[in-house]
Amino acid sequence: MSYSKNQNSSSYFIDIIRGAFLGLLLTFILIIIFTIILTYTKLSEEFIPLINTVIMILGITSGAILTSRKLERKGWLTGGLIGILYFLIILIINKIFIKDFTTDIYLLIKGFIAILIGCIGGMIGINIK
Repeated sequence: MSYSKNQNSSSYFIDIIRGAFLGLLLTFILIIIFTIILTYTKLSEEFIPLINTVIMILGITSGAILTSRKLERKGWLTGGLIGILYFLIILIINKIFIKDFTTDIYLLIKGFIAILIGCIGGMIGINIK
């Protein structure tokens, strides 16, 4: 019985990782689309932070909904873990590619938003039939 429990636990965390990477995939696709729109239109660059936050929310929500729907249990926990993992991966990518990347209150707020949105997405996903 212990082996079965560990196997289910490892499968659960693999699903969390898949959910986070699914959200990241959607994020990168949306960033490419936004970059093309920004390049070929007169859209002001002042909208970049807002659009990036919306893209983050869409990425986390999609990963949390699809994963929670598949697992059919622990929706808020699943979504919250996906939000945390997604945010940590984005944080690492930013640290690697942005030389003057700084940690400030806005980053902490975005981290909180990532967890909250993940929890909400997980609760939505578990209730979708």
